[in-house]
Amino acid sequence: MHRIYPTDSVADINGIKISVSENVKLSEKDVKKLIRELLAEDEMPIRIIESVCPACAEEQNWNKMFLHAIVFEKDGKVLIRKKCEKHGIFEDVYWHDVEYFRKQVKFADKRGTKVRNTQIKTNYSAIKCPLCCGLCKKHKSHTTLANLVVTNRCDLSCWYCFFYQRSEQPVYEPSLEQIKEMLLLLRNQKPVPCNAIQLTGGEPAVREDLPEIVKMCRKLGFEHVQLNTNGIRFSKDYKFLKKVVEAGANVFYLSFDGVTPETNPKNFWEVPKTIANIRRTSKAGIVLVPTVIGGVNTHELGDIIRYAAFHIDVVRGVNFQPVSLVGMMPTKEREKQRVTIPKAIKLIEEQTDGAIAREDFYVVPFVKAVSDFVEAIKGTKQYRLSTHFACGAATYVFFEGRKMVPITRFLDVEGFMEFLEEQANEIKKSRVRKLSGAISGLKLIAKINSFVIKENVPKGLNISKMLVDALIRGNYDGLREFHYKSLFIGMMHFMDPYNYDVDRVERCCIHYVMPNKRIVPFCAFNVFPELYRDKVQKEYSIPVKEWEKRTGKKASECKYVRKLSKEEKERILRQYRRALSKFGKK
Repeated sequence: MHRIYPTDSVADINGIKISVSENVKLSEKDVKKLIRELLAEDEMPIRIIESVCPACAEEQNWNKMFLHAIVFEKDGKVLIRKKCEKHGIFEDVYWHDVEYFRKQVKFADKRGTKVRNTQIKTNYSAIKCPLCCGLCKKHKSHTTLANLVVTNRCDLSCWYCFFYQRSEQPVYEPSLEQIKEMLLLLRNQKPVPCNAIQLTGGEPAVREDLPEIVKMCRKLGFEHVQLNTNGIRFSKDYKFLKKVVEAGANVFYLSFDGVTPETNPKNFWEVPKTIANIRRTSKAGIVLVPTVIGGVNTHELGDIIRYAAFHIDVVRGVNFQPVSLVGMMPTKEREKQRVTIPKAIKLIEEQTDGAIAREDFYVVPFVKAVSDFVEAIKGTKQYRLSTHFACGAATYVFFEGRKMVPITRFLDVEGFMEFLEEQANEIKKSRVRKLSGAISGLKLIAKINSFVIKENVPKGLNISKMLVDALIRGNYDGLREFHYKSLFIGMMHFMDPYNYDVDRVERCCIHYVMPNKRIVPFCAFNVFPELYRDKVQKEYSIPVKEWEKRTGKKASECKYVRKLSKEEKERILRQYRRALSKFGKK
């Protein structure tokens, strides 16, 4: 495992091969010195990476915040340690399970698809990433999902939110013309135009022209339009919801932190009605999005999945997001709140009594063979999830009555991916690509059943046909039946200054588009807000008084005030109990 990416160099430390990121410009002698300085004898180095000092970042000492960090193994965990000459040593958990790390690292996407028409023309090699984002030519992934902030206003004020407009702060709401320019920037990305957009905020539903924005996204060619929302307005205003859906919104990315009022004070009482209203439209789906915080809601991950499963006719998935710990925090508080992908998976396994287990999850770039196969057949670059392997993991769960059946229980997913990769390589080597592609398609049809464990397949599920349709069509339509009959369970762990890895941000495929014609990776935009998010939003904001004068509204009036009777609360609690009981909650 010593060379994680082809661009890594290798240092030989007393016979142990250590992977060294291309961003680390150290001789082998210097690598040895760094290891002697930072590691004890019982700590096994895995990789040397470029990271940052959390304290320097807090001080906005941008040019001096960069540090060489060691990713190493100890006590069954993968840790990260670094030393700032001014602020001392910082240590955190990189992944909670070294065995899982070693299994998943082999699925890292060694290729990626770079953007050819980048916005940054500067000599990127002379600038530290991510100080000059835009994107630049050093970035290794195209935009697979773009975030577009349509407002910084919100009807809630959650303490762990990345950002929202506070009382008397300027209002950021790009105009329709500015939004159109940002959308065109994404659609003109080469060689793979961005086809998935997430409208986010703040709370997008506070904008009255949201249906018009959604319609614009569709008109410009975005196949996947999702709203990042708390669902409050959609639980109260069906007419507005219907306009948004009819305009073309596919998915509601619904914040949902728990199945009790204590873990989810944000929208616990409103979510059932939000789900019911979206179901009523019959044209859109929901992904539940819990922010996972250690000591706050980690005991409810299994129940969140049960709740999603009960609503599988409209809920397409659950995307857990371990909290990003931005800002300076005491070590003990950080250790308490820190959740990594393997830790979340372990909790899910425990809380579902093994129905969904560690072995069912694979890192995001595991599916690279699908992109390779479709690219080989079509002869053009395709949508590619080439994010860093440590960024996310996922599985798909199907159902047979009350039984949860992860896809790995009835499909040899690793064998299937190896077959696709072999076929992709054969097509690429062939002089007659079209004929070779057709032959590979026939081989796929003939071979697909050999990867299926027939006795474990849920009744009524034709997994072979679903996979063939998806791969041969190679588009969203081909995947529709697969997604409609399964529950996606994923997690995306966004970085913070304590676990920052420059390699991860260079491979990020979830980006923010800004009105200054820049496209910035998620973990540059939100981890260093003063560089991008806050700076640009300040530039394009207007004073709250001016906004109120233009709109005739009061900014304070958009804040939601909950008014529920005791009877209404009891009715909603019964709905939750009924949902959780179907899949074994006692």
